[in-house]
Amino acid sequence: MNFGRETLGHLAAATRREWLVTNGAGAYAMGSLLANAPTRKYHGYLVAALQPPLGRTMLVGGLSVFAHYGGERFELSGFEWQDGTWSDGHKHLEHWDVDGTIPVARFAVADAVLEQRIWLEYGANTSYVQFRYVRGNGAITLDLRPLITERDHHETTVAADWQPEIRPIEHGALVATPNGVMLRLLCNNATWTTNGSNWIEHIHYGWEKYRGHDDEARLLVAGSFLATLHPGETATLVFSTEYDPALDGKKALVREQIRQTALLHAANLPAATPPFIRQLVYAADQFLVRRDVELPNGKVWPGWSVIAGYPWFSDWGRDTMIALPGLLVATGRASIAADVLRTWSHFVSEGMLPNRFPDVGAEPEYNTVDATLWFFQAIRAVYGATKNESLLRDVYPTLLELVAWHQRGTRYGIKVDSDGLLAAGEPDVQLTWMDAKYEDWVVTPRQGKAVEINALWYSALRTLAEFADVLGKPAEASGFDTEAQRVRGAFARFWCAERGYLYDVLDSPTGDDDSLRPNQLFAVSLAHSPLDDDHARAVVDTCARHLYTSYGLRSLAPSAEHYIGVYQGDLKSRDGAYHQGTTWGWLIGPFVSAVQRVYGAERARAYLLPFADHLHDAGIGSISEIFNGDAPFTPQGCPWQAWSVAEVLRCWRDVGQGSGKRGSGKRGLVNLNRSQSGKDSLENPPTAFSTTTPNAPF
Repeated sequence: MNFGRETLGHLAAATRREWLVTNGAGAYAMGSLLANAPTRKYHGYLVAALQPPLGRTMLVGGLSVFAHYGGERFELSGFEWQDGTWSDGHKHLEHWDVDGTIPVARFAVADAVLEQRIWLEYGANTSYVQFRYVRGNGAITLDLRPLITERDHHETTVAADWQPEIRPIEHGALVATPNGVMLRLLCNNATWTTNGSNWIEHIHYGWEKYRGHDDEARLLVAGSFLATLHPGETATLVFSTEYDPALDGKKALVREQIRQTALLHAANLPAATPPFIRQLVYAADQFLVRRDVELPNGKVWPGWSVIAGYPWFSDWGRDTMIALPGLLVATGRASIAADVLRTWSHFVSEGMLPNRFPDVGAEPEYNTVDATLWFFQAIRAVYGATKNESLLRDVYPTLLELVAWHQRGTRYGIKVDSDGLLAAGEPDVQLTWMDAKYEDWVVTPRQGKAVEINALWYSALRTLAEFADVLGKPAEASGFDTEAQRVRGAFARFWCAERGYLYDVLDSPTGDDDSLRPNQLFAVSLAHSPLDDDHARAVVDTCARHLYTSYGLRSLAPSAEHYIGVYQGDLKSRDGAYHQGTTWGWLIGPFVSAVQRVYGAERARAYLLPFADHLHDAGIGSISEIFNGDAPFTPQGCPWQAWSVAEVLRCWRDVGQGSGKRGSGKRGLVNLNRSQSGKDSLENPPTAFSTTTPNAPF
């Protein structure tokens, strides 16, 4: 994760790479490698979670840094202005790397060297910016000017006449915003001067212009810290909404370094584990957040959840359930994963998990068909790792309720049809993970019987039968097995003999959809597959040939009429491309699992190796949400995406422990050690499928 002037000295290369630090409660700080230049509206030194894990509010949007050394003045901060010019900070940046998730920048000021670290106090709305004078000939004086604002982190500009109340306190200043936020600006080794507040105008956010959003901002200079340092000394800025934040930067840094070191210890990785997997263990922790649950008795239970992606996503049900096996089970934190499951179970409504929690003030949204089905898979993974029967006892009644609602019907036309397959959807509603919608335009309508939804439904029934066995309920287990067998027989309808792969959707309002999409991979990759060997291999081969890229799978084959290979433009253009060819990083997971099933672990593992290179791009040390469908597969979307990170970790652990093909019922992290009795083994295909060799894949 090291960068020198060959990257840092080039505006385009440095600004496309970004750093992120989080606090485990929804707050974050982020910026670019270009002397921390804010090139997004989300870039800043403290985005506080005022309603944890959401209510995210930009409070410190920038930091002007000047160094006085040897009679000269050097600017060490980066800004782009609306006229296209840049400040000079990047000219003095000679090295950048990352310590766990803590960004470390080294500035060369003539013959002096100054090092900067940025991190957040875990669990607190407190950020630290530490400067250490590494080497020099005499004293250096730093002029540090926090640039403040108060806005929702999705917004861009505040009115120039907005004025906070700023008053000096010990070690700095207290800023009272118009909306009542009390922000402390502190430094234990500096002198604070207010000198009247003034606005910095015409800051340009290049990423926002690229994304078709408002790209101009202004920030308020709250005052200045002056710190004179000698070699070996440090000055640490503290930005906090807490009443009494810890002021000792050295101790705060050690606390965070010890906490991050413990993450690797918990993961218990083999000695031969490559560095990029170790780095992803750190990255996985950034998505885990606290989410308190108000119980019926009025008490609050301290639960857990998962932020789907930084900087703009909240916690989403689908993303959380898909990510849990990789983020937490594969990193040795399965007990926390169990608490995430318990947290989300409190929000079940009419047999459905929420799709997402809005950022502020609104009730959970339930417009998803697959979050609930992924809930079964997540529980299976956690139980497989822990054999925690108390978890099963806790959630089993909820799982029965979920299945019952799906059988009799719930919101948005979600209901088991007479053939046993699960149908879902209404006009103008997007329910699957391919959920892009612009105003009234549903970009990828998948109303009907979607292939991955029914693969998940089948696996959920099999999983529930296993749980019933574990809990000593053989009659219920038999009933779920029987229902699963009916689904498996009906699933044969998905085979498109003419194309040699699975239909994407059956019985849609416009008929059966034979678009070549990656959704069919779940019929191979899930713990219970409704496919026999030949059909599974045909699916894998077809997806490998037409959908696989170095960083995931395309959402639509390039040969399709509506394929879009580059994700760009305004919101409508980007939504139109989102699932019409764009490569999704998280889809490497089902693909690798499917390859492992039909070709073995060694071949499957090789598909994960390109991500070692990607960790040096976009969100440093993490994995992006999406990539262009066309080469060179440029990263796009969220630079830090939970399920992208999670699926690489899950698969690495899975294929690392596996041996050969997955056909014996052993599923690595999710093995329940339950005999399948031949009901869904690869050697016993359903009678409704043709047992002849399927058509050769394209």
